[in-house]
Amino acid sequence: MAEQTSPDIVYTKVDEAPELASHSLLPVIRSFAAAAGVTVGVKDISLAGRIIATFPERLTDAQKQDDHLAELGELVKLPHANVIKLPNISASVPQLVAAIKELQGQGYDLPDYPEAPATDEEKEVRARYDAIKGSAVNPVLREGNSDRRAAGAVKKFAQDNPHRMGEWVSDSKTRVASMSGGDFFSNEVSATLDKAATAKIVLETAGGETVLKEGVSYPAGAVVDATYMSAKALDAFLEDEIAKTKDEGILFSLHMKATMMKVSDPIIFGHAVKAFLKPVFDDYGEELAALGVNPNSGLGDLLKRVEDQPAIMADIERVMADQPPMYMVNSDKGITNLHVPSDVIIDASMPALIRAGGKGWGPDGKEADTNCVIPDNSYAPVYDEAIKFFKENGKLNPATAGTVQNLGLMAQKAEEYGSHPTTFEIPEAGTVKMILDDGTVLHQHAVEAGDIWRSASARKAPIEDWVNLAIERQKATGYRSIFWLDETRAHDAELIKYVKPILEAKGVADKFEIMAPREATRASLETITKGENTIAITGNVLRDYLTDLFPILELATSAKMLSIVKLMNGGGLFETGAGGSAPKHVQQLMEENHLRWDSLGEFCALAESLKFLADARDNAKARILGEAVETATQGILDNDRSPSRKVGEPDNRDSHFWFATYWAKALAEQDQDAEIAAHFAPIAKALDENADKIVAELAAVQGQAADLGGYYHSDEAKTTAVMRPSATFNSIIG
Repeated sequence: MAEQTSPDIVYTKVDEAPELASHSLLPVIRSFAAAAGVTVGVKDISLAGRIIATFPERLTDAQKQDDHLAELGELVKLPHANVIKLPNISASVPQLVAAIKELQGQGYDLPDYPEAPATDEEKEVRARYDAIKGSAVNPVLREGNSDRRAAGAVKKFAQDNPHRMGEWVSDSKTRVASMSGGDFFSNEVSATLDKAATAKIVLETAGGETVLKEGVSYPAGAVVDATYMSAKALDAFLEDEIAKTKDEGILFSLHMKATMMKVSDPIIFGHAVKAFLKPVFDDYGEELAALGVNPNSGLGDLLKRVEDQPAIMADIERVMADQPPMYMVNSDKGITNLHVPSDVIIDASMPALIRAGGKGWGPDGKEADTNCVIPDNSYAPVYDEAIKFFKENGKLNPATAGTVQNLGLMAQKAEEYGSHPTTFEIPEAGTVKMILDDGTVLHQHAVEAGDIWRSASARKAPIEDWVNLAIERQKATGYRSIFWLDETRAHDAELIKYVKPILEAKGVADKFEIMAPREATRASLETITKGENTIAITGNVLRDYLTDLFPILELATSAKMLSIVKLMNGGGLFETGAGGSAPKHVQQLMEENHLRWDSLGEFCALAESLKFLADARDNAKARILGEAVETATQGILDNDRSPSRKVGEPDNRDSHFWFATYWAKALAEQDQDAEIAAHFAPIAKALDENADKIVAELAAVQGQAADLGGYYHSDEAKTTAVMRPSATFNSIIG
């Protein structure tokens, strides 16, 4: 997958399952696109690629790699940008450490990740690595707001072939628990700046002033928030919920986003680990610290560090036996909810649990009702209300359900809570102040040691663009349109001050509703239950959550969503759905040479990218290619050519063969461009005549271990050999 200098379309190299799929699909895309004079280049934004690009001074010339993320960050600001963006790893510390270790094993002279940096050099290394953690990619690329929806063909297929839904019962004990005070929601303050300003964030204590961050610049009209979570309130809440869960006889589960919320959520996760094992930390706190235990890294890391300490291990077993049973990531392997912070991601875990009728897997390998602990109350009401709705009304029927589309505010790092460099764990009690360059104290909070303080912002231009996108989408569809904004929440109240005047000025205020997330959740579920459609117009975090919740209920997966980012300077960023990077898919491939990743999201993004290119470059052939992609995608759905989950059955590579077949056939049969038709006629014929042989070649490799030469940084040749095992197919495509 060599990079081209200035390609028409940039395809991103990412991680795990979607990256494996690219080794099979991208050669097809490049071959077909060439017939329309369209070039397709690659930029590496994988976790390993970003690590390599961060330490060029330590690497050989052969190992060095340009900072492709920074290059893409500049590209998306240009009007001709056309980027197909696949899901990448938003790394937690354990994932980052594992990737570093793998690269070191491959001969890359990279420094270890300093868990507790002491020297200036270690602090500098830690800062460089921390810039890679969490949602480091998306804020850089998303120079526009989000338009996510199920493509018509995908929605129709889901209705015609409804997936299995778990049964909801009215007496289900499953519930959501969140803090009633002391959290980010209750402590939030917000203000809209009337002029451009630069701010510094300081912590004032009895011993003096510490600058936490300086030189934070905001343009006029920016909405600037600040809030904090009380560590004491969090600990009391967790202790109380663990006890309640035990009394109720249900599973304990914690639902966080320790990847995107890379500063705040790992800390909250660590508090939960300590709360669940409180007697162990009380008895062996010094010993655990000496062994390098960091609860933020999870129970799995803790267990590895104490496996040679029989007294501590015995205490852990005793405490675990006395606590409520825990929601499991993998019951067979004993992987708990608290093992790894990146294993349970709220926007995937909560929809899956709701789809399953409120059931989670327990340590006994059986399903059970669950206490879903979501400490911060900002968005927990969405899941709480969904659970209450299904208890009252029973499961959603995918065969008759309407759809919830989403328009999300995210341009220019809007609402980047937790990932933002203005999030801090407070070292000692004092007052955090956000002070503007004219001396004005914009926000302040009295805090205690261990509290988590954070600030985020949303700029005027992205907010206005977001509202105007909503107006366009409502006009195009006529769907019920709801701004998910809570007038009693500080940040949302500032956004409403933008929303209402724009709607009124455009004469469309009567076509929109404004509701708090809880009420909007119920209204949306009521709407789609009736078979009608709605548009959720939301901020950044809710965009992330809802574009998993509703697609998983409607379609069984969020990976099949059409995800378009209309870049504010005119370009296009086409995301391939919200399905994550699917690490379990990679494990199955490595063990059984079967990849169940579904590339339907890539197909949808490709069609939009080609049609966008056609308009931007006046390339009629590109439009024909894009329209034929839609026909091919429909063929995949109509003929049930999507990957199976089971080894020995068709997988991702089969779906790419069939996609190429349907795509070539559509291009050969179209009558708009004789040259295109003539080019693809022999390709379509060859694919059709060799179908049985190709399918047999693809099937022959399944059932045995696959050697990729690495997990985070696989060997290019080995991975290509695994993902392109059909010599016949390869010779036809080229």
